[in-house]
Amino acid sequence: MNERLHSVLAQRGVSPDGLAEVCEVDPKTVGRWLGGRLPHRRHRFRAAQHLRVQESFLWPTPPPSANRPGAVWGGELISIYENRADVPRDMWLTLLHEAREEIGVLVFSGTFFAQSNPQVTDMLADRAAKGVRIRLCFGDPGGQAVAIRGREEGIGDTLSAKIRASLTYYRPLLPEAGCEVRLHDTTLYSSLFRYDDHLLVNPHVWGRPASANPLLHLKKANGAGWFDNYARSFEAVWAAARTWTPDQEGTAAHGQD
Repeated sequence: MNERLHSVLAQRGVSPDGLAEVCEVDPKTVGRWLGGRLPHRRHRFRAAQHLRVQESFLWPTPPPSANRPGAVWGGELISIYENRADVPRDMWLTLLHEAREEIGVLVFSGTFFAQSNPQVTDMLADRAAKGVRIRLCFGDPGGQAVAIRGREEGIGDTLSAKIRASLTYYRPLLPEAGCEVRLHDTTLYSSLFRYDDHLLVNPHVWGRPASANPLLHLKKANGAGWFDNYARSFEAVWAAARTWTPDQEGTAAHGQD
């Protein structure tokens, strides 16, 4: 079953019959797409355009065969975005909504994560209530790594202020079972956003904000590969990070844009 197509149709309020009309196919054909059948290229393009999402999100690229150059990816690389800002907002929301086991975020400030979706805290709390493990790891605003990163980007103490503002969005999650927020003082080479077996990797280019850098969408495949390497790096940073205690650190009660 193509759960993403089901989800996007529901979000857009588009019926299978409506999509069939747009794509000029029989409604039974759309039913087969929902069941997992891969549409013809022109139909994939038209459907994605009508639903305002990336085609690669609805129908990820199939794993490359062993005798093709792309086989070194091990079938893990679903798509590449020129910069993080190009990632459709719906993809972030759908991956979060579909998570069943764990959500992990490793960033310095991650302000966009909440500001682009004002309901993110409620969504995370809902996932936690359904048994999803939530782990959010932000840069320590008073740490050395954040100070260095701020200087490299040419924004000085602004990064620390952005982290403090970002953290306030997640304060309501602290009492929730299954939710944990920590602060790290680690040099980050990539921001990581994990949703079960999907991982969005946002590499850091020296002196450029994360939003202006590429983003790789990985899906876990059999055997050790990119996904597992990045997942291990998340675990290493998480293990060394400290628990966020806002009442002791004087973080403001409300975030600011």
